[in-house]
Amino acid sequence: MRKIVLPLAACAISFVAGAFLTAPDDPKKPLTSDMIDAASRVFGLTFTPTERDSMLDELNDTRNDYEAIRKIDLPNDVAPALYFNPLPAGFNLPQGPSSFKASAVGRVTLPASRNELAFYTVAQLGELIRTRQITSEELTKFFVNRLKTYNPKLLAVVTLTEDLALEQARRADAEIRAGKYRGPLHGIPYGAKDLLARKGYNTTWGSVPYKDQVLDYNATVVQRLENAGAVLCAKLTLGELAMGDVWFGGMTRNPWNTETGSSGSSAGSGSTVSAGLLPFAIGTETLGSIVSPATINGVTGLRPTFGRISRHGAMALSWSMDKIGPMTRSVEDCALVFNAIYGPDGHDPTVIAAPFRYAPLTTLKGVRIGYLKKAFDEEYPTKANDAATLETLRRLGAELVPFELPDIPANRLTFLLSAEAAAAFDELTRSGKDDLLVRQGKNAWPNYFRAARFIPAVEYIQANRVRTKLINDMAHRMKSVDVYITPTYRGGNLALTNLTGHPCVVLPNGFTAKGLPTSITFMGQLFGEDKLLAVSKMYQDATSFHQKHPTP
Repeated sequence: MRKIVLPLAACAISFVAGAFLTAPDDPKKPLTSDMIDAASRVFGLTFTPTERDSMLDELNDTRNDYEAIRKIDLPNDVAPALYFNPLPAGFNLPQGPSSFKASAVGRVTLPASRNELAFYTVAQLGELIRTRQITSEELTKFFVNRLKTYNPKLLAVVTLTEDLALEQARRADAEIRAGKYRGPLHGIPYGAKDLLARKGYNTTWGSVPYKDQVLDYNATVVQRLENAGAVLCAKLTLGELAMGDVWFGGMTRNPWNTETGSSGSSAGSGSTVSAGLLPFAIGTETLGSIVSPATINGVTGLRPTFGRISRHGAMALSWSMDKIGPMTRSVEDCALVFNAIYGPDGHDPTVIAAPFRYAPLTTLKGVRIGYLKKAFDEEYPTKANDAATLETLRRLGAELVPFELPDIPANRLTFLLSAEAAAAFDELTRSGKDDLLVRQGKNAWPNYFRAARFIPAVEYIQANRVRTKLINDMAHRMKSVDVYITPTYRGGNLALTNLTGHPCVVLPNGFTAKGLPTSITFMGQLFGEDKLLAVSKMYQDATSFHQKHPTP
């Protein structure tokens, strides 16, 4: 039990909110009317003395309930009994079988300099392996060596899984020689954000209190990639407990400018793919953790629809917002990886069965692409690059139509994340072990977890009711477009669509005057990753920004 000395009013608040804090007096002492008065002002409410007196018995009894509940072991992988569903009223899920048609890779040959393999796409490397121009073991050793060479500068790897990688690579080679080719990911090296469990290896969540944690099972995503023949080379960094790019080993660096961080929280995933240390990586997003590092590192990221990919074996931060997705060099690489990992697994009850029917487009004629007019009309640093993106889409034949988001302040709902995160790490706060986290201060998890203790349950539920209105309003607006496009950080889109569960593709669309990458975001319909990826690919194929890379 931790001891915190607080002023009387603050002590009163902690009693009513149920926070396990020790005041100078007995924490079991019954609540008083004055304590209720102090606490209620935090929530923006006032009650008469008679009303406060009437509440005392109920509040004292409820506090006893809190204490009883806290005696029940609730590890991070136990989800609430209430599941978030992003489907609006009247929404019709896609029906029928899935299908996947990749673009023709063309003739791929080994480069004169093997170092050029560092920036080949998954599709290109897969073709080299399929045609036996290179073995998975050779390719794996190549990328493991790059991880060893450049990680001291980038700090992007928590655990190098070299022995496992070589074992998986040799198995892939033996299967391919025997004619048992599993598909385009067979023998391809990759990395997984270190909040995904892999049996036999630490799963640290980037955090001091958990750095020796070993989970005795595989995350569904890791298992599905293993089933596809992919080769796990490294557990990659994440900002501690999925915030930012600072973890217990330091700050993960941006290969374009190693004096700066790679953003987060999928920090290592973005950094390693950008620097050519791995062909692809798995990231996660709750409120920008794929979008932001993809932007900063100049890679392509897919944040799928909420409910598309199982989170079994992944650290829970927000049960109603967490999503898993690939970070790659190209849009079609995202499609290849997504095709291997989506769908129900029997473990995560939020995953919805829906087909994925991907095929490249040959034209954007007839495709209605909305654009967030208010956001594009603003003055902001990357405006010229974003305007050029719109012009490219027009040239490709797309019909661009003005589009606006619902007039609901989505940013006011993001305390839902704080409340769920505080519950996910409740024991960390009550035990005082939150003091072990690397980042402390007002804008760090320990403070957010503590402050979230004072979010009333009623306000949490009311915010989710507003979220329902937001979901239905978004569905109505999206009937007018196939996809829409937005400046990545403008117009409130990032928070809003993480709350509604819509999928997005973020991809490079230029560079700043300092030579750093910028991005644009394509947004899709719920469970419409197939169309979203196909449209995004058409734009990317018409540009060359994704083909440029830093020298780490």
